[in-house]
Amino acid sequence: MIKEKLQYISQGNTKEEQELNIHRALDAGVKWVQVRWKNAPGKELFELCEKSKLQCTEYGAICIINDHIHLAELVDADGVHLGLDDDTITQARQILGPEKIIGGTANTLEDVLQRIDESCDYIGLGPLRYTPTKEKLSPVLGFEGYQQLIRDLEKRSVKIPAIYAIGGVRLEDVELLQKIGIHGVAVSGQITGRPSVVNEFIKSFK
Repeated sequence: MIKEKLQYISQGNTKEEQELNIHRALDAGVKWVQVRWKNAPGKELFELCEKSKLQCTEYGAICIINDHIHLAELVDADGVHLGLDDDTITQARQILGPEKIIGGTANTLEDVLQRIDESCDYIGLGPLRYTPTKEKLSPVLGFEGYQQLIRDLEKRSVKIPAIYAIGGVRLEDVELLQKIGIHGVAVSGQITGRPSVVNEFIKSFK
């Protein structure tokens, strides 16, 4: 089970914005960064990932790359996060090896069971609510959706994996999500907009 319970998903429309936001998040105390920059120019994305990995190492933080397995390998990132339409967890494991962190997105019970079968290290389950940071948003789960999914896993006597709530997660959601059985949260907009909230997020985990 991954120790860190807060993951920052990077934001920014340019390499400079991305770098600044990641640096601010690390300065504020983030210990796990997912570098996510959709539709980025290849060379700039590589440069961002390379710099982010170096910065995360300097700050003692985990650095994973969204979508791009080979890029994660090239910069020796700590792992990769894969969407449902990306390459498979199996491919990532073959390329990156057993020690790297491999996370996978899920939206339904079937997705979660698939991710468990694939032996990914954590599951990003969501969205909790509407979020403008995702272009193709899956159906919103809400708290009831998370609760039902945890119940369904318990009924099947499935060991509950490290599930992270994603999609519009706010500071005030953490307590209820933990009561439901969610391990951690992945946050983007709240930390980008106010990096000082990082400490409050960390304190909110029991």
